[in-house]
Amino acid sequence: MLASPEAARFVLVTHAHLFKPTYPKSKEMMIGPWALFFHQGEYHTRLRKLVQYSLAPDTIRKLIPDIEHIALSALDSWAASGQVINTFYEMKKFSFDVGILSIFGHLDGGYKEKLEENYRIVDKGYNSFPTKIPGSAHHKALQARKRLNQILSEIIRERKEKRLVEKDLLGHLLNFKDEKGETLTEDQIADNITEDQIADNIIGILFAAKDTTASFITWILKFLHDDPKLLEAVKAEQKAIYESNNGGKERLTWAQTRKMTLTYRVLLEGLRMASIISFTFREAVVDVEYKGYLIPKGWKVMPLFRNIHHNPEFFSDPHDFDPSRFEVAPKPNTFMPFGNGVHACPGNELAKLEALILIHHLVTKFRWEVVGSESGIQYGPFPVPQQGLPARFGKLSSCPS
Repeated sequence: MLASPEAARFVLVTHAHLFKPTYPKSKEMMIGPWALFFHQGEYHTRLRKLVQYSLAPDTIRKLIPDIEHIALSALDSWAASGQVINTFYEMKKFSFDVGILSIFGHLDGGYKEKLEENYRIVDKGYNSFPTKIPGSAHHKALQARKRLNQILSEIIRERKEKRLVEKDLLGHLLNFKDEKGETLTEDQIADNITEDQIADNIIGILFAAKDTTASFITWILKFLHDDPKLLEAVKAEQKAIYESNNGGKERLTWAQTRKMTLTYRVLLEGLRMASIISFTFREAVVDVEYKGYLIPKGWKVMPLFRNIHHNPEFFSDPHDFDPSRFEVAPKPNTFMPFGNGVHACPGNELAKLEALILIHHLVTKFRWEVVGSESGIQYGPFPVPQQGLPARFGKLSSCPS
């Protein structure tokens, strides 16, 4: 276990070739062996560039109107119900919809419904005991994973038949060509290798984005709710943007999201405090010596992000929620909410963008109150507030403050 910035950098950046990503076999089976984060070397490098390009600022900025639509639909439904909702559960739906948008663009509703239904079963069985006994959560998840492959094959086939050239992630995967002019997956064995590689990476990206982003946004709502003074300051910042958009009648722009400086610092501090990705797993591929310590080949190595983020040497009063600490850039390698090195999360800009958009509409058009006084953290495996932060939402116009 490594709890220093220098050691984390050694493993994840400067000597990353000495350590391979490692996951339990049951999880590799569930997501798919071709998924980006199970690999290193040439395949990983080429594919990562492709994914990064698909999730780069210049690409995701075009998604803002659609993300706004998803955010407003979600907020309207929570407010209209009048019921206490499990914030984390609802944020999972929101981040799933944004994930689908970034991968497929405007996907047919029938496909989306089938993907969501089967993905939910896979999600439920992902961390269950790996047994193939029929009826067990793990067995159900494996069956649902097969169905996901079939659904994705249909979507891919339809795209190929219609010769659609889309700018979303699936489009980039289908049209990618390497230095030899070969597509990502043209293989002498069979065409379904193509679809397996693409399917595994689509499922992998959904997995990487959904729960982590949902947990992150849920914590932001809790931190804002618990600090009324900070919430008012965030409201003032967002209200100014709202007014400049003709009282919210015009769309948010990329430039406006870049001007949400206080809200952005709230996001960064939320990422530090919650440390959604508490650590990562690597495995030494050879005997490695680090500062006089021997790490034998085959040993698991865990850089502990949470310990670094909560170390008072790097962040004074680390248990206080204080966005102002990010007015100055943190020391190098002390802030790694999305990991570090070649395996750092390529979707981090999308996660922050969807959080900024949701918060903008939440604080300018809605109100919310956390129900119950129970505090604490539960893990599943990512940290979330107890009971998923039960809350009730309402529209500001119908209940003026």
